[in-house]
Amino acid sequence: MTNLQLAVQFFLQIGLILLFCRVVGLIAGRLGQPQVVAEMIAGVLLGPSLFGLIWPEAFKALFPVDSLRVLFPVSQLGLALYMFIVGLEFRVDIVRRRLSSSIAVSFAGMAAPFVLGAALGWYFFHHTELFPKATSLTEATLFLGASMCITAFPMLARIIHFKGLAGTTMGTVALGAGAIDDAIAWCLLAVVLASFSGDFTYAAWNIGGGIGYVSVALLLIRPLLAHWARQIEKEGELSESQFVVCLALLALGAWFTDMIGLHAVFGAFVMGIAMPRGVVSKALIDRIQPLTVALILPLFFTYSGLNTKIGLLNSGYLWTMSLAVLLAAIGGKGVACWLAARWTGISNREAMGIGTLMNARGLMELIIINIGLQKGIISPALFAILVIMAVITTLMASPIFERLVGTGTYLPEPEE
Repeated sequence: MTNLQLAVQFFLQIGLILLFCRVVGLIAGRLGQPQVVAEMIAGVLLGPSLFGLIWPEAFKALFPVDSLRVLFPVSQLGLALYMFIVGLEFRVDIVRRRLSSSIAVSFAGMAAPFVLGAALGWYFFHHTELFPKATSLTEATLFLGASMCITAFPMLARIIHFKGLAGTTMGTVALGAGAIDDAIAWCLLAVVLASFSGDFTYAAWNIGGGIGYVSVALLLIRPLLAHWARQIEKEGELSESQFVVCLALLALGAWFTDMIGLHAVFGAFVMGIAMPRGVVSKALIDRIQPLTVALILPLFFTYSGLNTKIGLLNSGYLWTMSLAVLLAAIGGKGVACWLAARWTGISNREAMGIGTLMNARGLMELIIINIGLQKGIISPALFAILVIMAVITTLMASPIFERLVGTGTYLPEPEE
């Protein structure tokens, strides 16, 4: 396809994706699901799992392979912009006050699902053909353990925003723990990929680069930006040039973490945390959020759905294995995080909310297992099992949250 044809196809895709996401959102809303879950479902429905299955000619015409070269970077831009906003709204002071809770929830949300996932990986390796022959036992256990640790970080952020939990104990502890868990899970994935390729330089670069980036962003860039923001506070507004500087820092942060294999979401999120609060953060949120949420972010969920295929579970045994993975995921993540929050003194209502939110896997799970499938670490059947786990745990989050925690207004904690 020529550049002009790609542009024409891209605008058609945007129009149809946005309309379809809203239609699915209206239906999902009646079932108590937030718009972000509707966008995830819409992406899967538009992909080869349904639309491509029942009308393959139309699917190929609407989403030709060449057009995905345009859709992918735009979808990543939407994700990075949104996670930058999440970082701007992130309450570091609550994490500081609730540091023991954040660490405990993060540790529980990593340790329990990893152990259960690794155990399932050991069983699948020895007693099934769910892992290809090229995958070693160590790679199998590490990959499945890492897959079970994933939290739907971008989706978690949108659910928290949808339910008005930004700035609350529930929302901030869940976001903080989710960010740590996903970062560690991506580091584990780097180790698996390094083992699979025989080159551990990549894993060292991934982990060391991530630690270095967070250190530079929070210990060097953040104080410099705070000093820079004093003049902006006096003027009372963020100029266009200053706005561009902030966007450039966002892009550079996302670029660096993507380059080292830690995913752009972490670079954008950390850079958002580093931004000064007050006039700067308010102006950035007001300018970025409306267009990002309404236009660009749905493209990320749709793009991920276009790479998802469900329908390979064609035996009772595979469905039994799928149930085992689902139960291990719920017990290892949701229950463990709830118990950890309670152990650190958080009320039972808030602890149940944190456990429910942390249990959602969402499309971060789809991203990591797509990588595993593309690299030949897992089989298509195991991929389908993990997709079902990701979808069900995400669909569970909102209705279970409302049942256990309730609906209503959640007041944010006062700022220091």
